[in-house]
Amino acid sequence: MNISRILAAALALTVGGAAFAQTSAPQSDWPCKQVRVPEIALGGVWTGPSIEKERKDWRGDAAVADLVTRIAPRRTPLEEAERLIGDFAKGAGESRKARLTLLFAGVYERMNDERRDVVNGLDRFGRRLKDMAEKAREETQTMREVQDRKPQDPEAIRKASEALQWRLRMFEEQRKMVAFVCESPALIEQRFGALARAIMAAMETR
Repeated sequence: MNISRILAAALALTVGGAAFAQTSAPQSDWPCKQVRVPEIALGGVWTGPSIEKERKDWRGDAAVADLVTRIAPRRTPLEEAERLIGDFAKGAGESRKARLTLLFAGVYERMNDERRDVVNGLDRFGRRLKDMAEKAREETQTMREVQDRKPQDPEAIRKASEALQWRLRMFEEQRKMVAFVCESPALIEQRFGALARAIMAAMETR
């Protein structure tokens, strides 16, 4: 690659890295355009009974705990999860509302923990991006210094060029992942909302 093109690419990426660092500063290392929200909000999806007590108790119910582990993961098709909720509701008898409230508490705890882990992982991802942007800036500066030496050292220029190209490639590959990985919290929320609606519907079914 032509040296001037390497420097131009480095400048574009590192300026982008600087902008990333500035725009995300109020949210620490958060790399996403979406606002950093560590917890799933209950108000928009749950109008049933309070789950404060149930959030502590659901793991003590083996059937509920087992069902939570089956329906919360995204690998379980939503249609299957809805069917399992319906079957559970039918078998709950007169305790339907209480049992479904316990189930919802378990789903909330499980998926909220998952979302929190994802958010923390995104913070770590953001830190890596910022570190890579800083290293790209440093190697860009090194490249310029090597170029400006008199007399020029072709071998030093070659090594600096290869190092910078590698750094830019790694940075760009990671940066391309941002939009994809930043969708994860929203996907968890969408599934949680669907499960909450299914549980509420099962409560109301006679």
